[in-house]
Amino acid sequence: MYQYTKFDIDFLHTRAAQFRDQLNRYTSGNLSEEEFLPLRLQNGWYVQRYAPMLRVAVPYGELSSDQLRVLAKIARDYDKPNEDVYLAAKEKQGYLPIGYAHFTTRQNVQFNWIPIEKSADVMDLLASVNMHGIQTSGNCIRNITTDERAGVGHDEVVDPRPFCEILRQWSTLHPEFAYLPRKFKIAVSGAQEDRAATFWHDVGLHVRRNEDGVIGFRVLVGGGMGRTPVIARTIREFLPWQEILNYLEAIVRVYNRWGRRDNKYKARIKILVKAESDRFIAEVEEEYKQIIEIDGGTHTITQEELDRMTESFVPPSLGCRTDSQVKVARILRAAAEDDIAFSRWVQQNVAPHKDNNFRIVTLSFKRLGFAPGDATANQLVLAADLADKFSAGELRVTHDQNLVLPWVACDQLPELWREAEKLGLAKSNIRLLTDMIACPGGDFCALANARSIPIAQAITERYQDMDELHDLGEIDLHISGCINSCGHHHSGHIGILGVDKDGLEWYQISLGGSDGSILSGIATPGKVVGPSFNPTEVPDVIEAVLNIYRQERFGKESFINTFKRIGIDKFKFAANNVREMTNSNTDSD
Repeated sequence: MYQYTKFDIDFLHTRAAQFRDQLNRYTSGNLSEEEFLPLRLQNGWYVQRYAPMLRVAVPYGELSSDQLRVLAKIARDYDKPNEDVYLAAKEKQGYLPIGYAHFTTRQNVQFNWIPIEKSADVMDLLASVNMHGIQTSGNCIRNITTDERAGVGHDEVVDPRPFCEILRQWSTLHPEFAYLPRKFKIAVSGAQEDRAATFWHDVGLHVRRNEDGVIGFRVLVGGGMGRTPVIARTIREFLPWQEILNYLEAIVRVYNRWGRRDNKYKARIKILVKAESDRFIAEVEEEYKQIIEIDGGTHTITQEELDRMTESFVPPSLGCRTDSQVKVARILRAAAEDDIAFSRWVQQNVAPHKDNNFRIVTLSFKRLGFAPGDATANQLVLAADLADKFSAGELRVTHDQNLVLPWVACDQLPELWREAEKLGLAKSNIRLLTDMIACPGGDFCALANARSIPIAQAITERYQDMDELHDLGEIDLHISGCINSCGHHHSGHIGILGVDKDGLEWYQISLGGSDGSILSGIATPGKVVGPSFNPTEVPDVIEAVLNIYRQERFGKESFINTFKRIGIDKFKFAANNVREMTNSNTDSD
């Protein structure tokens, strides 16, 4: 993990002290609500439907066990709402947990009930373990994300984390890019498989090697979800790694210059790239040329700087282990024969590692009775304990709202499984239907048109049979409470979007979306199956769609491949038939 320097540490503590002063001036009446608003947003403090919401940055998803324990302390001691506000909200809505942390699709952590009066205390706690909420909000460059297997994936070409950290330092409080037309998100992938959904970002970067083994970047620009889903386009096939900051500087300058500021729905870079197309690329290249030739390439990365950064990402010291392929195969085979649950866990939750002595293990935070990505304070502590015992004290937040242990010794897998199972974190549903993505939706978010969590819970409850889940195979189901698409419904094999119809909650269903992974194929938005459905119909629609998949698949063919082969018509007919049956039953009543 990146080791914070004295400069980094002093910076975070100074920032926390500045925020405390700003909070004191606000609570004493010396700063108005309007004046305090941009100050709190710059540090990750929103005001949601019922209470403040804090978004904590987790750069490129990497967490230590010590950091996780501090997040647990915040959940336990500070995620406590005003009692009157909470009880009033509880009367309206069913799922409003307190004392929780929530993992997001961009590898951050959110809290939903911290009183603003306690916010400075929380910032001090975060700074004590090198964490913060800086630039998790506002029209700036947000948290840099990457693949949760960065540095350990068996298919990795180049470890992207040193570049991610360089990007984080470059973009943090960048004076020219503090007030962009709209928020700006960068994702980096260094593996053969794109597990970072780079095509759906404002900028996507693929670290690669050319035929001569030289490292560089494939640069994608203009992706995004929201009201207008757009797949990013490639504007550079290979950019030398030394130039990535200069080139990004050019991209963001052009966006800052020409991005729309009169309409927030058309302010993202995807709209500019789509409208201007080759003209946009030409202007980026001209700006880049000026940065290099006139400005002298101010942000050119030196080999010395890359080496310095890379030193922070060396593998942890885990003792001497002999190559364990034969031994581990024997252990796992014996354990699998003894317990089908363990065998399934290895199949779904355990991934290959670049070092054959280790495996990458995903802890599932998708359980009945919990919102996807929610973790209690106690569960966070227990996950930290697992990390200390089995993963050198290191964890990763995943794009799919789970936690990963990246350094698990192969011969410790059975023991880890037994302990994780006792904690309820070993469900073998990773990449299966109930490993769904969902935003907090209308239960918390003031922007949402509908609730996501009750829909997620209803589907999860219906599909608790592990035999059935494993038979259905790998399916990405994504749920958003509004068109902003925080639940990434556009990229789901099955997408669910909450919409408002005359003040009531309805849900639009889409099929065939992809995030660009090997399973899903080329990134693409899903296709809507027809008119929206009421909340009680949604689980029936999902079941109808899956029944068509069962009827039409060839052998073990995946849902997404079956969909691509037969098209949408049969799925659409089955989905809309649910509506007709509902109307028929209503009429007969």
